[in-house]
Amino acid sequence: MENMEAKKKRLQELQSEMAELEKEIAGPVETWDSSRGYYTDYHAGSGFFLGMLSAFASLLFNVVGSLIANLPPLRIIQVYLTFPLGERALSDDLDTGMALAIGCCLYLGTGAVLGIPFQMILARFLPKGNLVQRLLLATVLGLLIWGINFYGILSWLQPMLFGGNWLVDPSILPPWVGAATHVVFAWTMAILYPWGAYEPYRRQTEHAVA
Repeated sequence: MENMEAKKKRLQELQSEMAELEKEIAGPVETWDSSRGYYTDYHAGSGFFLGMLSAFASLLFNVVGSLIANLPPLRIIQVYLTFPLGERALSDDLDTGMALAIGCCLYLGTGAVLGIPFQMILARFLPKGNLVQRLLLATVLGLLIWGINFYGILSWLQPMLFGGNWLVDPSILPPWVGAATHVVFAWTMAILYPWGAYEPYRRQTEHAVA
């Protein structure tokens, strides 16, 4: 009988300890808030993908423009490759072949990287903005990146490394072509932005209450 009483007492002690543990476990726990509208990793990932698509659009724009101007269709890629290859990239030897294929991949890769800040800025400042607002902001961003990259960095870096400034030479690449290329990229990012926009998950009960 005494043994049974001891077991009951021990059981009560265990139940009390279990209740204390349950209280500790049920305390404040940091959870993922799906109602938030900005997630850096999400927008960086979607920007990478949309940036690649936008780079393809700007490349297509240059191909069409080059054909109209009676220039090699991938002239922009040749000019782009002057950074690693120097003046040799503008020779007829690089008009076709593996070098241009690699140049296209690098061009799309650069667009993917640039798409990350574009998407993050659009999501931060115009998460619910209309197309016109996004186009205006994207235009400013595109021209800003063009000016910084070409005239703030490449204008002195390319001559220092490769002995020439082909990227900013107006006889090789008119400034309006570089600017238009960046604007087309930026506009495509603005148009495709909804594809990568974050939509918070809402439970069925939340829809019912709304």
